[in-house]
Amino acid sequence: MLRVAIAGAGPTGLTAALELARRGAQVEIFERRDTPSPFSRAVGILPRSMEILRPSGVAERIAAEAVRFEGLIIHRGARRLARVPLNFDAESRIWGLAQDRTETHLSDALRHHGVEVRYGDPVEGFAADATGVTVRSRSGETRADWLIGADGVHSTVRQAMGVAYPGHDLPGDWSIADVDAEGWPNAAWFNGFLLPGGDVCVVVPLERARFRIISSRPDALKALPVPMNVTHIRRSGSFTISIRQVERYRQGRVVLAGDAAHCHSPVGGRGMNLGIADAAELAQRLLEGRMEGYAASRHAAGAHVIAQSERGRRLLQAQRPPARMAVTGLLRLAGAAPPLGRALARQLISG
Repeated sequence: MLRVAIAGAGPTGLTAALELARRGAQVEIFERRDTPSPFSRAVGILPRSMEILRPSGVAERIAAEAVRFEGLIIHRGARRLARVPLNFDAESRIWGLAQDRTETHLSDALRHHGVEVRYGDPVEGFAADATGVTVRSRSGETRADWLIGADGVHSTVRQAMGVAYPGHDLPGDWSIADVDAEGWPNAAWFNGFLLPGGDVCVVVPLERARFRIISSRPDALKALPVPMNVTHIRRSGSFTISIRQVERYRQGRVVLAGDAAHCHSPVGGRGMNLGIADAAELAQRLLEGRMEGYAASRHAAGAHVIAQSERGRRLLQAQRPPARMAVTGLLRLAGAAPPLGRALARQLISG
């Protein structure tokens, strides 16, 4: 029986564990947190992720709870520029759900296969040889055939591998607020606001009356140029955007996936989806015994998403007046011409 140890119980680690366990592998999943996180980082769930999660039943549970995005509404300040519908075919559907709820559905499905997350028991190191890996956690040692490092941007597994995480941090801090709000118009639409100086503010639906606000300014709520009836602030704070990717996803019987291997801006909402795709391909390759192509395949996929995300971010944050006028014109045209709007939507969803 294939034995796999996984560091990290975020969406990447949980997906890898579930895809392995439901097909008969023995899985141990270690997590530094003492309990499941009540917070949400990622939001959007793309069609490919739902396809991956369908055989386990998780996609159906997500779809029953999630907000299905109707489309994108782009503003210049408070003034609407363009309205680009989604859901024009099966490949254009995007669901919005707080990450903690996605993790709950994955954990529940994993528990059905007899696997419990080992909370408060992080991987602290390992010793790998030709036949497997001895994993050292807070509670002791575990022997496995493979170790997956899905333990985030500050990955202990990656650091123990001695693998560099090259890239850079974008200047300045971004802000975030996770809020409950009543009466928000177009509550199933992603709303983006282009602000003076190349700044941006976005509002993303999480639940019927729960929203994520992100801005390149210091205070996301203050940056929002239109009123919002906020009844409760669940979380607020700031973060730095890092653009990074490892050069090696694999070292012997230790492999990386998700944020442990790559990170990028939130533009396009691809981060969690890329990690889920990493996990699904990795699980398939482990089960089939064809690991030789994993590193090259996922490095290429990660590089593609990072490049796509950066193109979108630079477009939205254009500062020079000619560039901003061009962006405004493109968005207006996309809203007025359905074929162009569909092309733009597919560009956002792909990857």
